[in-house]
Amino acid sequence: MESVTDRACAAALYSEGDAGLDTGASLLAADPSADEELHRRGREFVRRAWTRGWQPADVVRTVRRELDASAAELVSALITAETAGYGSLPPRWADQLAALPAPAPRNRPDRFTYASALLGLYRLLLRLPVVEPVGPVPGTAAHAPHRPPTAGEPRMLTRIRALLAKAEATGFPEEAEALTTKAQELMARHSIDEALIAARTHSADTPGAVRIGVDAPYESAKAVLLDAVASANRCRAVWNSDLGFTTVVGFEPDLEAVELLFTSLLVQGTTAMTKAEAGQRAGGRRRTKTFRQSFLMAYAQRLGSRLAADTERVTAAAGSEAASDRREGDPGALLPVLAARDVAVTDTAEQMFPMTTTTRLRGATDAAGWTHGTAAADRARMGRGGPEIRR
Repeated sequence: MESVTDRACAAALYSEGDAGLDTGASLLAADPSADEELHRRGREFVRRAWTRGWQPADVVRTVRRELDASAAELVSALITAETAGYGSLPPRWADQLAALPAPAPRNRPDRFTYASALLGLYRLLLRLPVVEPVGPVPGTAAHAPHRPPTAGEPRMLTRIRALLAKAEATGFPEEAEALTTKAQELMARHSIDEALIAARTHSADTPGAVRIGVDAPYESAKAVLLDAVASANRCRAVWNSDLGFTTVVGFEPDLEAVELLFTSLLVQGTTAMTKAEAGQRAGGRRRTKTFRQSFLMAYAQRLGSRLAADTERVTAAAGSEAASDRREGDPGALLPVLAARDVAVTDTAEQMFPMTTTTRLRGATDAAGWTHGTAAADRARMGRGGPEIRR
């Protein structure tokens, strides 16, 4: 015999509009004994999302984007319940689970409202598309324990985070420039050191991938910025504008650098944009979307060339050091090692995304916004001209 949950889900999940949700919520609100089966059904939808390539942070971000913050708290409760029984977790999952919003309590503010919101969430989860996986599903044969970090890795990342936090907090552009440039130099040096160690030890490490949210508003400019950061750190970025994220492909140390630097530069850029816009308003100009779009686009494009120059400078210096070491008997050769890793990253990206297209971005039409954005990028000492954004 069909259960109450079966009838409620049939009414709500496979129809459009609010009528089906109201019918399903009414059935569930009238029968408290259906609660456990209803939540078990939600955990099944979460597991289905994992098999379709989604990870906890992806699901929460999409739910918040398509529904609201309250729905994100509902799905957080389902994810927490589902993952509680996992014996081990793939890389990055522990951090994603720790960052989940506080789980929503059950049946608040009342049974009908709660059931209606839960069914609306299930409708979204049921229709999540298949996306390119960026890691193994928990419990599968492909899920192997994450390799332990190298001895200097935690200390280096802690130092980089501290530098970027200071750059975000300071009110002095020159200090922010120096701190951010130093952080990028450390990232580039760390990437080179990891590459040389992998080559000398014949490591079997292969490129991985991570998804990073690219949220509205001004998502095209943010995607350009993320592409610039990825390119400067020997990664490839592919933007999915429909789902609101970019997938970044690269080796693990480089992926960590991209996540850290992109987040920091976005904070710095938004702060600089707000200050520039306040100056424009003080001069009698009203706030406009075109100013912000042009500011962030200029900021992103200018940053790429700056970032690339920093990486090139560090690589040249490291190449000279490696050449000196070889004269002393060290077999390491930096440029071939980096070239081999670049090929591996490109091959992995093309396997993951065999069908990409070039996206035409909205042009920058505000001269003042472009000028201020370029100046802010110079102060942050980051930028790149015209990266290709693909999805």
